[in-house]
Amino acid sequence: MKTRRSRKWFVLLVLILVLLAAGGVAYRSSKSSAATIGNDSLAEVKRGDIARSVVATGVVEPISNRIEIRSKASGIVKQVHVDVGDRVEPNQILVELDRDQLIAQKREAEANLQAAKADLLAARAQLDRNKILAEGYDVELAKTNHERSVELLRQKLISRADFDETKGRLEEALNRQRAAGAAIGVSEATIEQKQAGVAQFEAIIERITDELSFATIRSPIRGIVLSREVEIGSAVSSILTMGAGATPVLTLGDMNDVYVKGEVSETDIGKVKVGLPGRITVETYKDKVFRGAVYKIAPLGKEKDNVTSFEVRVSVDNPEGLLLANMSANAEIILEEHKNVLTVPEGAVVYDEKKQTLVEIPDATTETGRRKIPVTLGIATGTKAEVMAGLKEGDRVILQ
Repeated sequence: MKTRRSRKWFVLLVLILVLLAAGGVAYRSSKSSAATIGNDSLAEVKRGDIARSVVATGVVEPISNRIEIRSKASGIVKQVHVDVGDRVEPNQILVELDRDQLIAQKREAEANLQAAKADLLAARAQLDRNKILAEGYDVELAKTNHERSVELLRQKLISRADFDETKGRLEEALNRQRAAGAAIGVSEATIEQKQAGVAQFEAIIERITDELSFATIRSPIRGIVLSREVEIGSAVSSILTMGAGATPVLTLGDMNDVYVKGEVSETDIGKVKVGLPGRITVETYKDKVFRGAVYKIAPLGKEKDNVTSFEVRVSVDNPEGLLLANMSANAEIILEEHKNVLTVPEGAVVYDEKKQTLVEIPDATTETGRRKIPVTLGIATGTKAEVMAGLKEGDRVILQ
């Protein structure tokens, strides 16, 4: 009996020793594996959003209204009511020019107009007088008197001198009639000339009145002052006379709707389409992302340093007015986006000889403490990739 019991205890002791030895080996193996794979070399499979994109780098511009204000009147700046950064409303007074010289010119023109109207009235009165004389009413009277004097002279009732006097009056009346008839055309021409003089001074007054209104420069839009080129005392030339060479006064822009004017290389431009969404960032607001969309793609590329790029415009909503003209900006144009999907760092992805995608995961049961498993990937950004199959959220993968 004692011998059997001794055997049982011996077998039990051997089994315990074997188990302890196996546990020690496993412990040393797992400790060795953990030691060879540090936390810095591990990454966790996480759930989140991922997007494939193209970045257009450029500057912020007003999308519709960027207006360079020039004056329609020439003169000296008397008052400037706005400065750079000020918000303006339609019809708001921006700049006023000195009006004193224009006011004096208008008074002079008004006086000349009154004189021209008086000359016109005199010319019309002269025409009426010439028309009356041309009718020959005094000729008829002189002719009747002369005929009576002929009869009286025949009857020797008047002297020869009285007869000659009536004859002379008749000739004078006839001469006046002929002269008046000839003067009618001259009077009519004089009236036309005086009418032209009146119209000329009326036009001068109208022009000066317009120039007086042009001397007050108003805002045509609701926006913000982007730049100011004049000060009090600056000379300003008129755009009506100088055209494009006229003095620029202010530049205004509507900054509620802006766009990023950026460049995309020819290797990526084929992927960009009108309507694609965009995420815009600027250096001033590093933690803020503005939303927008592609609304214009230039059909003609520009070559610089042997690199061809195309201008792309991405509209941006700017209701708070945070984005200002000429701010440097990056517009990330979203080509494809998947939300709430599994992702891993691309640094964890390896490829076998058949170009199949794999990742390594920690495995304490292997000699190396790691094991490769196949995975199916979706879109990739260059830093992380979408996991479609092969891993689950929370799994740890080894960075290569």
